[in-house]
Amino acid sequence: MAIDQALPKLGEIEKRYVELEALLNDPEYSSDYQKYMQGKKAQMEIEGVALAFREYRQVVKDIPEAEEMLGLAGESGERELGIEMLEGLKKQKEELEEKIRMMLLPKDPNDDRNVQMEIRAAAGGEEAKLFAGELFRMYTRYAERRRWKTEVIDIQETGIGGVQEVTFLIVGQGAYSQLKFEGGVHRVQRVPVTESSGRMQTSTVTVAVLPEAEEVDVELDEKDIKEDIYHSSSAGGQNVQKVATAIRLTHIPTGIVVQCQDERSQLQNKIKARNALRTRLYELKLQESNDAQSGARRSQVGSGERSEKIRTYHFQDGRVTDHRINKTIHNVATVMDGDLQEFIDGLILADQAEKMREGSEE
Repeated sequence: MAIDQALPKLGEIEKRYVELEALLNDPEYSSDYQKYMQGKKAQMEIEGVALAFREYRQVVKDIPEAEEMLGLAGESGERELGIEMLEGLKKQKEELEEKIRMMLLPKDPNDDRNVQMEIRAAAGGEEAKLFAGELFRMYTRYAERRRWKTEVIDIQETGIGGVQEVTFLIVGQGAYSQLKFEGGVHRVQRVPVTESSGRMQTSTVTVAVLPEAEEVDVELDEKDIKEDIYHSSSAGGQNVQKVATAIRLTHIPTGIVVQCQDERSQLQNKIKARNALRTRLYELKLQESNDAQSGARRSQVGSGERSEKIRTYHFQDGRVTDHRINKTIHNVATVMDGDLQEFIDGLILADQAEKMREGSEE
């Protein structure tokens, strides 16, 4: 959308921002805590656009004044200074236009939510399980870099340090906005430690990324939930506790099954399992409400075949390639240590560019 076309909308946003500012400074309004917090939230949602638009209007006003001053400039030194000032203002105007266009793009309502991730070994046997464990560590390290918290809901480990599947939560402001494009088939090409002949093998792991549901999103009906309690087990299948604390919940109408055995307390496992079930049901609700969205999880994980991939990790060449944006990073070690931001930023920019293209065609 061109800025000229958006001027009426931008004017309305700034007007609303001024109205909210006045309300929040009104002692009678601010004395009601709930009202005040609602108003503050509404103001924060539009503050970036309103302030950027104010700055843009000022720059637009300053440009003709700078042109007039340049026309009156006498000495060469004054002219050079005037030209520099005018070029700076024009560049600032372009930057603000781009910033405002980005801010006006439709926002995913789930962007600010926490993320539930599911990683499963697909094609490749033990090597796929080993890589699933490495991807789990990669996302954990990425969360640490962002100072986000990671909570394991359920994990099925193998005896050689791999992971058959793991479900975990990443808690942090805007986690879904950063990680939502990580869902899909991740392909690894390397010589497995389990391969004695030294032949390179291709294996795959599927990753699903779901926005965490809140209680208001999905109401759980107790009669629809079957609950099983069992003993937590280690990677080798040994019981690690004498008291049964692990929880398995089956949602009877949909057949969705979630389980949690990470906590020592049965109550803590039950809370985590219920939250995980709520998230899976929320995903189902999103699918049903938007036919265009063919199903976040299903479209992300595919069938797990080796030919399907969103990203390839080639260890022998030391490179990682994201096939959706045709971007390669030649440092597989740092990527596996959670340095994913370059990929994530590229995917976000590509998504924004596509939204802008769609907006210009409407």
